Amino acid sequence: MTAATTTAPPPAPHPLRTRSFRLLLTGRALSLLGDAAIPAALALAVLEATGSTSALALVLGCAMVPKLLLLPLGGVVGDRFDARTVALTTDLVRCGTQLLVGIQLLGGTPSLAVLAVAEALGGAAGAFAMPTVSPLVKGTVATESLHRANAAMSVARSATRLGGPALAGTLVLTVGPGWAFVLDAATFAVSALILTAVKVKRVPIPRRSLRADLVEGWQEVRSRDWYWTSLIGHSAWNGAAAVLMTLGPAVAVQRLGGGTTWVVLLQVGAVGFLLGALLAGRFTPRRPVLTANLGLATYALPLVLLAVAAPAPLTIAAYGLAQAGLGFLSPVWDTAVQRAVPAHALARVTSYDWLLSLAAMPLGYALAPLAASAWGPEVPLLVAAVLVGGCCAATALVPGVRRLS
Repeated sequence: MTAATTTAPPPAPHPLRTRSFRLLLTGRALSLLGDAAIPAALALAVLEATGSTSALALVLGCAMVPKLLLLPLGGVVGDRFDARTVALTTDLVRCGTQLLVGIQLLGGTPSLAVLAVAEALGGAAGAFAMPTVSPLVKGTVATESLHRANAAMSVARSATRLGGPALAGTLVLTVGPGWAFVLDAATFAVSALILTAVKVKRVPIPRRSLRADLVEGWQEVRSRDWYWTSLIGHSAWNGAAAVLMTLGPAVAVQRLGGGTTWVVLLQVGAVGFLLGALLAGRFTPRRPVLTANLGLATYALPLVLLAVAAPAPLTIAAYGLAQAGLGFLSPVWDTAVQRAVPAHALARVTSYDWLLSLAAMPLGYALAPLAASAWGPEVPLLVAAVLVGGCCAATALVPGVRRLS
């Protein structure tokens, strides 16, 4: 009698060996590179054209408000229709809006109204594009390869964060900010072309009312205590990041040695994000959400050090560590969500994540200057540190966060 033998299943192939994922990653990296060059170019272009920070705030608000209002609808569309088709369509829309802005700037007499409308249309398209990323990744790789795939996407994101500002600076100083928008339009066009060749597995959902789809997506969020409690921490992180980005430059200039300190801090943060993403690709924690949330809590460190005007090297190192925590969280969190949430509801669940995270940023931008003018920058920085550290660390008390493995 021959004893039965068991063989271990073959290891999952690296996601980069999958053609559809390689194409998806390439297109995503291109569009992210173009997008990373836009913030600096947009700020300089609007200020040069109008000389008004209020005009810049208007344009930025026109991009943000439609995105926040339409994100839940974007999640429904991403689940109800083919995520690839939705992403391709939004790439074409954003190609058109960025090209319009670029033409306006290259013409020499840009219209503030046209810039605002173009950014509003681009923000609306972003609301439909953002929830499609997670379904696209899940639909192009095997379940066993999800973590590596998300790590690769995070590395691409961090690399563009390093290269984008340098590219923007080069374009603005040599040929003008308009060409940065033309470049961004080109990256969206190429991304759309690449998406036509991507094959994505899809789980269709039954046709129901929009309200029923929204309610089902919210129920998927509420039914997982590890998810909605983590979203509170993520929202606190984004609000705290807005406080730091608003008050940090002034603190660096006035107390930490000048503008060079702030530039170095941002670059070290970009390097930290990249290192965190690389670490996530090689290390899978047993308690992924718990580990990632605790890493996110380290953002309290640079906030506290800025508040007390600690030595610049210490503050810069703390910010690099905090950004490494963010870089580590991104792929770990994405993988946990993709494995736990049914494919037919993934875009809707992701849209609520984006909605709560992004909604906290305008609040931080608005409240930080008011609080700083009343009590000094130390108070809002310390309050933000307590909120982000407390909310992220408190998720360790949630049973679902501790159990999820």
